[in-house]
Amino acid sequence: MKCPFCNAEDTKVIDSRPADENSAIRRRRQCIVCGKRFTTYEKPETMPLMVIKKDNTREAYDRSKIERGIVQSCHKRPVSSRQVAAMIDEIENRIFSMEDKEISSSVIGELVMSKLKETDEVAYVRFASVYREFKDVNTFIEEVGKLLKSHSKADTSKPEDNKGEA
Repeated sequence: MKCPFCNAEDTKVIDSRPADENSAIRRRRQCIVCGKRFTTYEKPETMPLMVIKKDNTREAYDRSKIERGIVQSCHKRPVSSRQVAAMIDEIENRIFSMEDKEISSSVIGELVMSKLKETDEVAYVRFASVYREFKDVNTFIEEVGKLLKSHSKADTSKPEDNKGEA
């Protein structure tokens, strides 16, 4: 670290302690050449996550956009605000665990749809109709048909309940 007073490159750390609620380290330094003391702060480098949109433009990741989409999809549905917050947290955990500096909006959209499908199928269809830009009723009916097929497969794959048999 260069001395701000004499521009000498040799300085020594006298004291280090956490700063800014443990998000940085405050260091007291002393110049070996001129003896003057100064303070530096060390923070981790944070590069914002960039979202690549459908038109290939990029914008900084914004949690509120996911929240807005989920809240609108769950309007007047039996989904609590706690469930909405949990969905958003899980989606963010998946996004940030990918450790990429850029992520496609389609990946985010698919993660949102997956969480909504697990939570409330009506909210899922609402979100999908906007996200996938359903052009007509037939597209909407196809999506609902897929849901119904997945239900019938799930019903046939479950073992029969053997209550009452001895």
